[in-house]
Amino acid sequence: MAWIGIDLGGTKVYGVVVQNEKLKGDAKRKTPTEGGPAAVVETIAGVIDDLGGTGGIKGIGVGAPGAVDHKAGVVKQAPNLAGWQETDIPLGDLVSKALGGVPVFVDNDANVGTLAEHKRGAGRGTSDILGVWVGTGVGGGLILDGELRRGPTGYAGEIGHTVVVRENGRMCGCGHKGHLEAYAGRASMEREARARAAAGSPNMLVELAGDGRMTSKVWAEALDARDACALELIDGAVSALGVALADAVTLLDLDLMVVGGGLADRLGPAFVGRVEQSAREQIFAHGSPARVIPAALGDQSGALGAALMAAESA
Repeated sequence: MAWIGIDLGGTKVYGVVVQNEKLKGDAKRKTPTEGGPAAVVETIAGVIDDLGGTGGIKGIGVGAPGAVDHKAGVVKQAPNLAGWQETDIPLGDLVSKALGGVPVFVDNDANVGTLAEHKRGAGRGTSDILGVWVGTGVGGGLILDGELRRGPTGYAGEIGHTVVVRENGRMCGCGHKGHLEAYAGRASMEREARARAAAGSPNMLVELAGDGRMTSKVWAEALDARDACALELIDGAVSALGVALADAVTLLDLDLMVVGGGLADRLGPAFVGRVEQSAREQIFAHGSPARVIPAALGDQSGALGAALMAAESA
């Protein structure tokens, strides 16, 4: 029995085929920056074609950024996808129709990434896990008592939109100020770096990226070169993540947090270690056993989790 999992990200659409619990192939394309949902659906269909199509496929899972109504297959709010902010998007139905009616199941991308790490990755054997995904934005997924917690609105685990700066906070892509994503999401940090350059403070991030996206590779190169702006923004990201994770530990008494996503994966265990230290300095419970560890599955976590989610949902 074969399933396809799709990870819909701000920069790429990545897909895998899973058969008998083994990964049989993968493919990816760039996420379109124009054309709205129709262009994204076309790109998802293209990735599935690259994977060999839907012949013999039982169903397809899609992990999408933002708030998702899992039962309805609807993306309700996706601030990091161009043209997705104004209305609910029935992504499941749109992808199913484009593929001739094959069943399509949709969930939040951080939820499915956390599901994959819980079942196959860094969180195996642990019943309570917070997954934190640092990439274009900052997503979160929550496993409690071994079960994925979505909540009645689908917003459970959305740690990227918790407030970490109360006064004069930086603007988040969702339209609110002071959110974690505004300080640790790659797109928000890019906006800040470009604003500083436009105000007369040139930096290597803008020089390396030019008119293109400020990718995780660009951030890594600027940090290696000790660019002052890159160092300051990443320091801010570490501090903000520490605040949010310390709050999560205090609220839920968690003992494990898994940090992944494109930027975190690129910056590696040293970055995650700094986040752990920042969180430890702010956790209320002295002697808390809470650990912050890197995700184990890399780029495959979201797509693999989407396939696992589809199999569970069918």
